[in-house]
Amino acid sequence: MKNVSLRQLRVFEAVASQLSFSRAARELFLTQPAVSMQVKQLEESAGLPLYEQVGKRIRLTEAGELMAQTARRVAGEMRQLKESLVALKGVEAGSLALAVVSTGIYFAPHFLGRFSARHPGVRVRLLEANREHVLQLLAASEVDLAVMGETPDGSGLAAEYFADHPLGIVAPPGHPLVQQRGILPADLAGQVFVMREAGSGTRRTMERFFAEYGLTVRAGMDMTSNETVKQAVMAGLGLGFLSLHTVGLELSSDRLRVLDVRGLPVRRRWNLVWREDKQLSPAAQAFRLFVAERGADLLLEGVIGSR
Repeated sequence: MKNVSLRQLRVFEAVASQLSFSRAARELFLTQPAVSMQVKQLEESAGLPLYEQVGKRIRLTEAGELMAQTARRVAGEMRQLKESLVALKGVEAGSLALAVVSTGIYFAPHFLGRFSARHPGVRVRLLEANREHVLQLLAASEVDLAVMGETPDGSGLAAEYFADHPLGIVAPPGHPLVQQRGILPADLAGQVFVMREAGSGTRRTMERFFAEYGLTVRAGMDMTSNETVKQAVMAGLGLGFLSLHTVGLELSSDRLRVLDVRGLPVRRRWNLVWREDKQLSPAAQAFRLFVAERGADLLLEGVIGSR
């Protein structure tokens, strides 16, 4: 079982306690569909049903009881960890060095702003780089933590998932494909693409998506940032494959459109990453806990706030 988040466990703990999705939603100040989605994702990770419907109430299965016990234990440990971290003087002084992949710069400052409001004495350093450079920074212990997607096997890195990361294809509003629905990936084979540079996670995801269909896209030019890709696409130099977290402003102002392509958006995962063999400082541990608790909500808040 993998990719279980603290958010999913927290939601399931409330459902198991209330034996009701609606009451759990009220307790957590969430909508009922949001609670149902979190439980469904947890069931998919477990590979077993966690509850069964009995009239208007639910009953936990054997797997659900085990999951509820684990959720309660994790919640207790997280509360204890939070109390311990707050008690450490380092959380109120210390320093934190955080690296983020280029796409992460659209929300990481929002994370740090909220974290700094809690811990104003912590000195924060933020570095932006592509995926390969972020991995180098981690390997050299030049940063404490990193926000990125997948990590290489055998890299000696620990990763905690905190939110989904959708990627898709964008075009200028006047592009002929904008009005089409259910576009097949093969229909894009003749299109020119403005691409992120080799070594970026976005480029790797794009190449993997088209490779699944046996396709190679036409590269018009390579760009070293999401901003230059967006500007090139708006200028009509080609289509762009980008994180949808980077285009909120352009979508709301109708300067870009997301194409309706089958199989898209690709849904990757945002992780907080650190070296397994490195003992995190109190400040880094506090940020790790903060992202585990608030990361998904703050990412959505930061992305919407940019529109």
